[in-house]
Amino acid sequence: MRWRLIVDGAGRGAHNMAVDEALVEAVDRGESPPVLRLYRWRPACLSLGFAQPYAAADATFCAAHGVDVVRRPTGGRAVLHHFEQTYCVLARLGEHPFSTDLQAAYRGICEALVAGLRTLGAPAGMAGAPSGGHIKPTEAVPCFIGPASGEVVAGGRKLIGSAMRRHNRSILQHGSLLEDWDGRLQAGCLGLDDDSSLRPAVTTLRDLLGTPPDPETLAAALVAGFEATFGVELEPSRLGEAERARAAFLARERYGHERWTVHRDRGLPPS
Repeated sequence: MRWRLIVDGAGRGAHNMAVDEALVEAVDRGESPPVLRLYRWRPACLSLGFAQPYAAADATFCAAHGVDVVRRPTGGRAVLHHFEQTYCVLARLGEHPFSTDLQAAYRGICEALVAGLRTLGAPAGMAGAPSGGHIKPTEAVPCFIGPASGEVVAGGRKLIGSAMRRHNRSILQHGSLLEDWDGRLQAGCLGLDDDSSLRPAVTTLRDLLGTPPDPETLAAALVAGFEATFGVELEPSRLGEAERARAAFLARERYGHERWTVHRDRGLPPS
């Protein structure tokens, strides 16, 4: 079975979220096979989970430091996208290699990420159930404060923070693989004095490998992990014309608009 592989450069937060949604729509309509998309962010961007209040972000600090604020289509908590590789998987449930079990799909994707990271020598693994209980998604704490069950960790510290959303018969799962850490920016975007409550819970590829791999090497490792885990072939691809048009519309009218970012209103004008 062949999947599409889309490796994008760095883009703004609204664009990145819009492309993810445009792709899951195409997959769900049967117009596209499953997709693995790898991308980055420029400028740095704080993303909020769809249920989080906008006040979870320190909007004044973010504006002063050139950090975008966007709201994801997925749940969970705030993530600062800065020194990282982001992945996104779009696939239909009930079709190879996924069953209709959402948790099984989530874990399978994380297993593929672990397999790829291990080819680089990173001691990645999967987290068990959290001992301190689950944190409500509306709390103004960052995603990387602690691992959820099934997330990718190394040495008990979170390495990748992931979130999933179901779209009709399909899934959109995306997540952030930490390459490095900027404690001042991480803390400031959330209105914290410092990162002392954050840093002990996370690890990065720099921590684990000394130097993060270059983007091409990292992408190749992740691709290998997905191909080996799911028995698929990832074929380089790019957005089609209809997908680009839909993404541009969503970036303008949803992810780049305060109607959604601030007020959580998913309404859209006619396209």
